[in-house]
Amino acid sequence: MNSRFTPRYFNPLLVWTNVALKTHEMLLSSGSVIQMRTERMALAGLVPSAADVAEFELMGHEKLAAASQSTAAIASQLQLSSQAMLQRTIRHWFGSASAFLGLVTSVTPAQAAANSHEWLQANARAAATATQLSTVGARVVQRGLKPIHAKATANARRLAAYES
Repeated sequence: MNSRFTPRYFNPLLVWTNVALKTHEMLLSSGSVIQMRTERMALAGLVPSAADVAEFELMGHEKLAAASQSTAAIASQLQLSSQAMLQRTIRHWFGSASAFLGLVTSVTPAQAAANSHEWLQANARAAATATQLSTVGARVVQRGLKPIHAKATANARRLAAYES
């Protein structure tokens, strides 16, 4: 197999590993934020201070902002990725069909050998494109996770500093 196609087979693993690590970090941060805010709500009781009310309002606004940013990022990444994958898939399909026609119309054994090599290369390119679907999915998840991760980790740092 051509070495220029090899990294594509490992790329999805790296991208999904990054998604898993960011998700883990976000979940840990979210857990500590939930704990700190719940304790703050419990301590505030029925008569929260102005600072408590501001924090509780911020909580709702942040969630809505992060969710809308995440939705926009996912939609944008899906649009970019799907167009690129569709174009690449069509190009490789036509390339494979053209190479196959060259193979079946070969007149000499030398032509058949050269055309079969081209057909195999075209199919390898098509297979490499198919493996990129996992990477495309991971990139969509990454883009959607980014605003939520950023807000959760920033809140964890801010509230931890406030608690100190």
